[in-house]
Amino acid sequence: MTIEQLNQIQARTLEAMSARLGKRTPGGYKYEVMVCRDTGCSSNKGDKVMERLQDLVRERGLEHEISIKRTGCFGFCAAGPILVVYPEGTFYSRIKPEDAQRIFEEHLIGDAPVKDLIYPANILEDKFLPLHEAPFYKYQKKIVLRNTGLINPESLDEYIAMDGYQALHKVLTAMTPEEVIEEVKKSGLRGRGGAGFPTGLKWQYTREAVGDQKYVVCNADEGDPGAFMDRSVLEGDPHSVIEAMIINGYAVGADQGYIYVRAEYPGAVHRLNEAIANAKAYGLLGQNIFGTGFNFELELRLGAGAFVCGEGTALVQSIEGHRGMPRVKPPRMAQAGLWLKPTVLNNVETYANIAPIILKGADWFRTIGTEKSPGTKVFALGGNINNVGLVEVPMGTTLRQIIYEIGGGIPNGRQFKAVQTGGPSGGCITAAHLDTPIDFDNLTSIGSMMGSGGMIVMDDHTCMVDVSRFYMDFIVEESCGKCTPCREGTKRMLEILEKITEGKAVEEDLTTLHELAETVAHASLCGLGESAPNPVFSTMANFADEYHAHVVDKKCPAGVCTELTTYFITDQCIGCTKCARNCPVSCISGTVKQLHVIDQEACIKCGTCAEVCPVGAVIRR
Repeated sequence: MTIEQLNQIQARTLEAMSARLGKRTPGGYKYEVMVCRDTGCSSNKGDKVMERLQDLVRERGLEHEISIKRTGCFGFCAAGPILVVYPEGTFYSRIKPEDAQRIFEEHLIGDAPVKDLIYPANILEDKFLPLHEAPFYKYQKKIVLRNTGLINPESLDEYIAMDGYQALHKVLTAMTPEEVIEEVKKSGLRGRGGAGFPTGLKWQYTREAVGDQKYVVCNADEGDPGAFMDRSVLEGDPHSVIEAMIINGYAVGADQGYIYVRAEYPGAVHRLNEAIANAKAYGLLGQNIFGTGFNFELELRLGAGAFVCGEGTALVQSIEGHRGMPRVKPPRMAQAGLWLKPTVLNNVETYANIAPIILKGADWFRTIGTEKSPGTKVFALGGNINNVGLVEVPMGTTLRQIIYEIGGGIPNGRQFKAVQTGGPSGGCITAAHLDTPIDFDNLTSIGSMMGSGGMIVMDDHTCMVDVSRFYMDFIVEESCGKCTPCREGTKRMLEILEKITEGKAVEEDLTTLHELAETVAHASLCGLGESAPNPVFSTMANFADEYHAHVVDKKCPAGVCTELTTYFITDQCIGCTKCARNCPVSCISGTVKQLHVIDQEACIKCGTCAEVCPVGAVIRR
């Protein structure tokens, strides 16, 4: 591959994509239809929608007029399956396979968008707003997710059309390795895997390390509950990671790279294998890249889904074929990583920032975000929120903007109670901090952390003690067991939290819980144990009254903890007998048109009575 050939592919493909890019040329399609086939939309029959549209186009012989293509995640998972028709960018949401016929006949043949299938917020009287005008998208800025939802991830040509591999050519032909590292350092990019260590410094340390063999590794072991940022990038834009890893190899002096990806991500594994094969076929990966004499090979290594393997030293142990357990540091990865050779390790999101930084410059990158945390951050927004999905916002955006302007607020008129950031190792933030600009340092200062980007919103029906118990249960399950503080300490913490949620704890248990948390945080071997107590710290600090209610009053204010909850029938009861007839243990008594009563001793607190009551007379308290 030469730069001339790369430019020819780009020009040819841009013409084919012209309708999608809003400037249709004579060689472009009349309509381009992009259908999300990310794991989420595919599991909701998005693939059936695409297949039906393709069949209709073939049956009419319109392949040269209408293009139906798969694409990666649009981010707005709550509206999926999503389908977008260009050049207008018409945003169809929650599409079913049976809707494909109408979209084909009315829009693609009749040139009249199907109003009742368009995302409601994008209908303005007789006008239909394009995808990017939806409230979910218009406050976002996309660098990492720049191509997901726009290109076909199976097409290397489409990645090249969006300036793909231009950054690689630039560094190999016009920059020294030191200049590449300096540019990344100047950008201020910090690792998006959780710790926020400066990426350029990490590259510099690896380059300066002495070793006959060096390695580049991508951490794609995404283990936080609810997080799927890395999977979406790998499924929707795999070459953005591959190109960055080759650049990284050139900068640090490595000719071999590994992507450590979860085997539970079959879509991402398939896409990466396909992308690596295509890059090799084009001469963009392997020997003598761009005729410069630089060689770089890339392989996948599949993880078995252990949370601890997100920790760097445990990850390299797993690649080497050992059980994934952390090593004592120092030495650091830069000096002795994979097979004790100098190794640089970055996560998927960090790599996805590299090509834009090389092409547009560090100064451009620093215009986005905050002074100490330049750039953007991708969050997996979930929990009690209307607009569940992936959002990418500049660092410095407030939690309130994310939750209310992009996320659409809390469903069913409930009140916001807390937001958990940073996954199982993060903390729970209260409403008092909703206006805090989010970056690495600010989140730490209010008792949480950036982590990999999980963001779980909780409403006023959430029990914060139970949340703490849930995350501790996860940590106990995922602890590798190598060090005693983590293995035994988290187990004892979970036992105390279970006592509290069952109403069996005494006040002394709260003191023991906090002391154990301090010990685990300070004495554990790796980051998993060090950060494991964070949910306990943050909930005990911010929701002390709930712990007190569980321990002293033997009540769960949110009505979540089963052992502390009772079901009660109010005088709104109309005596329909539905609760008594559906009670699995027959503990409800009463006659027709008379107030019914629950036998509290016999009640198993399953909640069936509340679910079936037609007038809401059964309450939980």
